Amino acid sequence: MLIKLALKSIRDRQGSIVLSIMAMTVSILVLLGVEHIRHQTKASFSNTVSGVDLIVGARTGSLNLLLYSVFKIGKPTNNISWSSFEKITANEKVKWAVPFSLGDSHKGFRVLGTTQGYFKHFKYGHKHSLNFKEGVMFNNIFEVVLGAQVAKKLGYQLGDSLVLAHGIAKTSFSLHENNPFTVVGILAPTGTPVDHSLHVSLQGIEAIHFNWQGANSLSTESPVAMLAENLQPKSITGLMLGLKSKMTTFRLQREINNDKTEPLLAILPGVALAELWQMMSILENTLFLISALVFIAACLGVNAMLLSSIRERIQEIQLLRMIGASPLFLFLLIEIDALFITMMSIILGSSLLALSLLFAQDYLVSYLGLQISANIFASQPIFLLSAVLSTSFIITAIPSIIGYTQLQRKC
Repeated sequence: MLIKLALKSIRDRQGSIVLSIMAMTVSILVLLGVEHIRHQTKASFSNTVSGVDLIVGARTGSLNLLLYSVFKIGKPTNNISWSSFEKITANEKVKWAVPFSLGDSHKGFRVLGTTQGYFKHFKYGHKHSLNFKEGVMFNNIFEVVLGAQVAKKLGYQLGDSLVLAHGIAKTSFSLHENNPFTVVGILAPTGTPVDHSLHVSLQGIEAIHFNWQGANSLSTESPVAMLAENLQPKSITGLMLGLKSKMTTFRLQREINNDKTEPLLAILPGVALAELWQMMSILENTLFLISALVFIAACLGVNAMLLSSIRERIQEIQLLRMIGASPLFLFLLIEIDALFITMMSIILGSSLLALSLLFAQDYLVSYLGLQISANIFASQPIFLLSAVLSTSFIITAIPSIIGYTQLQRKC
């Protein structure tokens, strides 16, 4: 009887109820959206690289090294010599090493110079290997492998030619026009910065810069075949290391950091990521606080609506009192209104968030490089939704008590 009576009362006041649901829906959408995107962003960043024990680069901040080597954000402060690379790879603790060079781009996308070992050893997510959607890895100097988003946004296919630009600006007038690269492979989507990168060989990077003075790259007087000895890199941006034993990670890191021949820095990707999220925690907490305040403001708006509706329902409630309705019955009658508004808002807010993420997934991956799942329950919001219901119940108990007290005085 209580539920039936409450639903009839809600139908009689559907105008104010709908407005309250709309306000609460927006607040829950913001609250769930901030929390879900926060968790998914953290997971997306954490899944960018796995299986790499150490990343080595020129001595700089650990965050700077992590950002430019893994996320392709920012620029390296300096390169490291090829002799340092050879010295590190010769260490008995090292199982594999993948060098990389940065500094060139193509229409706003970063170019990564590396070796074939990159496609074998680089992992993302839960140690997922890179897979080819089409084609194969590069074998010759002027061959390029495209990330999924590069091929999709620029419309490249196997066999197409492209020209790299010097520097990382989106618009560049320093083009390596004399040495175009041929697309030989397109990687499957990974949801990581790999999708937004072009991959060429280290020899390809050296070739386009050989005798290059800003307008021309490789001299047309000297065929590449005659310059094989000149294509050995003199320096690289950094390298990724896999070790034979995890127990030797800190020992090798200390050896590299204390190297007297060249100022180097070795970092553990997981530790650097933890440091990054520690720095971002203030922003995370601020966003969560703002969304929580939006929700509380919506709850207070529902309270105001309930208080005004009580005055409109004086005769209804007085009649219920006359036929023997208990104080608890009247209290629950008002609480059901608030719980109905909250439940409808949760359903609508969750649905709108899931649909928005579903339609925005391609945009988020293309422009922000974030793989945000449309499954909002992937971030385990059950605790958050329970807290929303509890908060709504507690806050709306205030007008229930006030309304009942006022009615007692009038009866």
